[in-house]
Amino acid sequence: MSRHASHSKRALLRILAVGAATSFASSAIAQPAPAPASPASSPSPSPSTSPSTAPPSTAKRTLPDYDGREDDFGDGVLWVPRVLAFPFYVVSEYVLRRPMGWLVVTAEKEDWPTAILDFFTFDEEQKVGLIPTAFIDFGFKPSVGLYFFADDVFADGNDIRANVGYWGSDWLKFSGRDRIAINDESTVQLGGGWLRRPDYLFHGIGPRSSEDNASRYGADKADGFLSYELGLWRLSSLQTEVGVRDVSFHESSCCEDPSIQERARAFQLAVPTGFDSGYTAGYARIDAALDTRLPDPHPGHGVRIEAFGEQDVELDPDRAPNRWVKYGGKLGGFVDLTGHRRVLGLWLSGAFADPLGGEETVPFTELTMLGGSSEMRGFLEGRLFGRSSLVTTVQYEWPVWVWLRGTVQVAAGNVFGKQLEDFDPNLLRLSSAIGFRSIGSTDHFLEILTGFATETYERGWDVTSFRLVVGGNSGF
Repeated sequence: MSRHASHSKRALLRILAVGAATSFASSAIAQPAPAPASPASSPSPSPSTSPSTAPPSTAKRTLPDYDGREDDFGDGVLWVPRVLAFPFYVVSEYVLRRPMGWLVVTAEKEDWPTAILDFFTFDEEQKVGLIPTAFIDFGFKPSVGLYFFADDVFADGNDIRANVGYWGSDWLKFSGRDRIAINDESTVQLGGGWLRRPDYLFHGIGPRSSEDNASRYGADKADGFLSYELGLWRLSSLQTEVGVRDVSFHESSCCEDPSIQERARAFQLAVPTGFDSGYTAGYARIDAALDTRLPDPHPGHGVRIEAFGEQDVELDPDRAPNRWVKYGGKLGGFVDLTGHRRVLGLWLSGAFADPLGGEETVPFTELTMLGGSSEMRGFLEGRLFGRSSLVTTVQYEWPVWVWLRGTVQVAAGNVFGKQLEDFDPNLLRLSSAIGFRSIGSTDHFLEILTGFATETYERGWDVTSFRLVVGGNSGF
């Protein structure tokens, strides 16, 4: 089977990964207890010890001096993570792991992957297929759709991907791309799409935005791009991209939250920059990564450094001239605890968005954003907007199944004003999440994730955000 056919097979096997997504969820928190020793391995009585001289099994032991002992501070501290992890453990063990474990065993015995693959592909080499999809992110409207893939179209190394989504006339999505492999290290992609949704979330801009001001808006977004990606040493890479994006906004309410305009009329929020006019921006972007790690199945030790920069320019002559830049980076260090891809990582990330001229502004959807698929995944997408952001994340990843990987992450951070000028430790928020994601191509992947997030420290770190994601997600 060719490399591209192999990718197709992996894409379809991910359907089965939904059933397996939490089959081993608790393995990230605790290892199974060792099995009791067999009789054959039990130590034999010493020849010099007779039964009459062996200590009786009912011998009383000396009672410890409980009144005079010192406080065991270590055991007390351990109760904190135990209590915090308990809800995750109950859900993963009794709601997900046990029934999903049965499902995985049954699927492997009955050879479901082969049957699924044959059903959703159209050719003998299994290079062309159409897969039904569904995605639920609680707090937003769900969607259903179709994912299409075709490998080696017209020429070897030319792959086509397309995705459509639907949930009523106000929730529509079309996207696609044509990817050409120049060689094993470099690819060129041409793509674009259009998305209409009525349920985008907005709470305000800045570190003190409040859950009490939750509001909604609708938007139509269209984009087209041309990109080039070059694989470098180990997992290092360089990618450049140019494109155009057009965004327009409209009033909308959803999910028991009022619209932005309703909040504004009640003097609870200000209508954000760019909402009334929308924008059409041409952009150029570069992403670079230096990564010392080796790909699977090598151990996951190493360091990764990422950096990106993007410049955007308003293209519509009927709108005021406007330019802005976005830039930032991430630094991560990783230790493979067992040498078998059980990786503990620490990330530090920062991002910035700045106008280039004195009268120019940054549209609010082009600001730094936390939540959703970005850092601090316990927040819903669009929960935090700001001119800059700073986040520290501790993350643990482990292999769950041949096509599935688990992750637990705890993050502290927030969005801030320009250049982190109002940074204050008292404004930090916490986010925690546990999730499972299929391994392989990012064109389309399956994910289950649940998480929590808090208010700022100055407001007591009260838990105000819950997130649950289930379904197939498109990487384009």
